[in-house]
Order: sequence, then C-alpha cells, then structure tokens
Amino acid sequence: MANLDKSAQKNKTILVVEDERSLLDVVKEKLEIDGFNVITARSVEEALPYLEDPEKISVIWLDHYLIGKESGLDLVARLKSGDSKWKNIPIFVVSNTASSNNIRTYIKLGAYKYYTKADYSLKSIIKDIKESIKEREQQPKPN
Repeated sequence: MANLDKSAQKNKTILVVEDERSLLDVVKEKLEIDGFNVITARSVEEALPYLEDPEKISVIWLDHYLIGKESGLDLVARLKSGDSKWKNIPIFVVSNTASSNNIRTYIKLGAYKYYTKADYSLKSIIKDIKESIKEREQQPKPN
C-alpha cells in the first residue's frame, strides 16, 4: 500500500471547506492526526483568502452546501475556469448531495473526485487524498 509518511505530509496543507461545524472539526482532527496541516473555512468567502497563494494548498476538501450565498459548485467553477492559477489543485467534493446532475457538473468542472458522505468512510477519502498527492509529486514539473 502506497503511503506518504507523516513527515512528508507535514509539508502538505489541506483546505477543508465544510459548513457543518461538528464534521469540520472531526475532519480537521483526523487529517492532522494523519500528519497534514489543515486550514478550515465554512463558506466560499472564508476560503478565498487562503487561496491567494495556490502553492500553499495541496488539496481542497469541499462540501456542496456552505454558509453564505455561494455553494461548493460556485467555488469549483471559479477555481477551475480557464487559465486559473488554482486549476492544478485537486478538489475532493464530499457532500450529502447525491444528485447525479451535481456529481456530473462537479466532475465536468474539474473536481478530482466526488464522494457522497454516507457511502464513504473518512479513512478511505483520506487514503485517496494521500494517493493523489503522491501521484502529483511523481509528475514531472513544467518548465
């Protein structure tokens, strides 16, 4: 099984954007136990300042429903449009929304993966996040 050791993960920061405070706290704690730096936000508006330097964020964990006017879909559309400086950050959408239209739209816009919360364990999502980071690190850097 391919695993990043915790010291390698210490340099990786995950932005978790989740409106449900109790879930946000659990996800943050589990990611930190696994060795990640974690930044949290509960709305698109809260998340955007953390994204000013795209090099600082390794992965985004994103819910669909968020506090405020904008949803996770709005954030993905903004981050993955055209020549966006954020287009290479993998976005893992983790939501209670199982609408096939939403899932297709997220993937079409550029989300890396979509999970329905009831169907996946926190452990399996974190395993996928680790694998995506490892894959990105093995890709040649553009000149």
